[in-house]
Amino acid sequence: MSTRSHTGYDITPLAPAQRERLAARLTPEQRHILLDHGTERPFCGTLLGNKDDGVYVCALCSLPLFGSDTKFESGTGWPSFDRPFDPQHVRQIRDTSHGMIRVEIRCARCDGHLGHVFPDGPPPTRERYCLNSEAMEFVPRDAVPAPDAVPATE
Repeated sequence: MSTRSHTGYDITPLAPAQRERLAARLTPEQRHILLDHGTERPFCGTLLGNKDDGVYVCALCSLPLFGSDTKFESGTGWPSFDRPFDPQHVRQIRDTSHGMIRVEIRCARCDGHLGHVFPDGPPPTRERYCLNSEAMEFVPRDAVPAPDAVPATE
């Protein structure tokens, strides 16, 4: 039985075999970030300066994560957004690694590590979703797949 988000996308967690099949096409850097919870160096991400109209999707499973209309320049060196495409597409997990308390964000469907969310963003949400470019792919607005077209198990 599948689970659908408010925007109609399938957010049923992937089976381990599905996840591994999708992970086979990732670059070593994408694997490091999405699967091993790594972080890219600041100011090096390919999507940091992107200002095109569209949607940022998970690089592992293609679930829409953030719209370009929610992206802002935070000065931190990573692409930053003030809210997700659909709150059900992003899971939040308490992260106590590296001697600090943070909130990790993961893709709700494939459990890929995306980055962290902080309470220092702009109004109205006051949230800053700080993402790794390698965890996402950009899709122009006119090419964003409809909910039923996003493959969860390619």
